[in-house]
Amino acid sequence: MDKPSIHGSCLCGTVTFEVNPPFQKMAHCHCSRCRKGTGTGHATNLTVEPSQFRWLSGEEGITRYDLPTARSFSKWFCSHCGCPLPRLTRSGLIVVVPAGSLDTAPPMAPTDRIFWASRAPWSCASGGLPTHAEYPESW
Repeated sequence: MDKPSIHGSCLCGTVTFEVNPPFQKMAHCHCSRCRKGTGTGHATNLTVEPSQFRWLSGEEGITRYDLPTARSFSKWFCSHCGCPLPRLTRSGLIVVVPAGSLDTAPPMAPTDRIFWASRAPWSCASGGLPTHAEYPESW
């Protein structure tokens, strides 16, 4: 039996979307780009294939920012409320979904903490999750 889709939205509700599980990964990323992009100690993201993702409303209200100094880092956000939104990687192979943009809890928990070597000194503890200096080799 197929798992039901999970819905998400921005803070103001202009942009809505749905994701069809299963998710590939869920991780806390501690890199400086994710910290700057979220204003927090880490970003918690899930990944899916593009065929598992669909915008429901407000797609025209999304602003995309591609960091010019990065090979693949970008940030998509609602032009009205600034809320981070899912983004298609520049390769077009993966959709990165900010966990906080989901309206309900995903059917999995974070499995790893990545870019642990560049975490902020005031950031949270590992919480018992495996930590990786950068991307794990298996990714």
